[in-house]
Amino acid sequence: MEATNPTARALLCLELLQESPGTTAERLGERLGVSSRAARRYVGILREAGIPVESVRGPYGGYRVGRGLRLPPLTFSASEALGLVMAVLDGHHDAGDTTDPVGSALAKIIRALPEDVAAQAEAVRRATSPAPDRAAARPDPATAASLVRASSDHHRVRVTYQSESGREWTVQVDPWAVVVRHGRWYLLCLARPTEEDAGIRTYRVDRIRDVEVQAEVFEPPGGIDAVALLEEHLATGWEHRTEVVVDAPRDEVARSLPGGLGRLEALDDGTSRLVGSTSDPWWYAAQLVRLHAAYRVVGGPELQEAARTLGARLLAAGTVPGHDEGASRPGPDAT
Repeated sequence: MEATNPTARALLCLELLQESPGTTAERLGERLGVSSRAARRYVGILREAGIPVESVRGPYGGYRVGRGLRLPPLTFSASEALGLVMAVLDGHHDAGDTTDPVGSALAKIIRALPEDVAAQAEAVRRATSPAPDRAAARPDPATAASLVRASSDHHRVRVTYQSESGREWTVQVDPWAVVVRHGRWYLLCLARPTEEDAGIRTYRVDRIRDVEVQAEVFEPPGGIDAVALLEEHLATGWEHRTEVVVDAPRDEVARSLPGGLGRLEALDDGTSRLVGSTSDPWWYAAQLVRLHAAYRVVGGPELQEAARTLGARLLAAGTVPGHDEGASRPGPDAT
């Protein structure tokens, strides 16, 4: 640890207790790089300063900060403050609007900073004009907070969900994780076997209309990679089935398409098959246009119709007025 004087170590001790309530003296000593006896001494320093550090005996006991503690003001270096402002602007484009919850919170933080640091941070906030991310979809903060809390506490939830098409349903799920991917928030969860929509599911948090935390608890699977599992299951459980055969090897197709369109399989003849589902066939058809090889939509009538209509529009866009389609045209060097 960088700090060597007792006061600094005591403050680090307070920070550790706030992060991990119930920490033992032995664990505190390990984190502080001192003996457990020294850790107890730092706890004593905190108590002498009037900070209510409580101790609980037993196998699940340890130290925790009691209620009623007023924390000292936050302090940021100039680089930390500017980094915070830049991160908020990058991820939330209403950060300059003080009527928006995030913009209001950022303004409060800036007002609490030292004058010279606050001036730099405010200059960045006011002078920067980030382009809106049209793909981003930010959920209601209360909804997101409820799901994160339920995931952390391992409580089942009942959510009411509305799809892109407007269909609405209610399902009870085990919330495994909340994942932020490319500006969108997703709930990775297990829909209960008693539900019609059972299995691993990924729900857009901004489309969740209601969250009801249940008393029942669940045991989450151990060692899961939430981001990888989200990618794998983004295209499962939606209204419209999709199946596409691509005249290219699997690895080549994977490089052309974004993740989350479904399960990509290598076929014996060197082609590939993409199998999944979607709530928005038009969006899905537009993603397939990125492919650099020929492809055929062999499953999902809604996707087939969207692909035909989109293909006709693309052909019409490439047609030169006054020329018959398919007629030969002079090259760029013809005279």
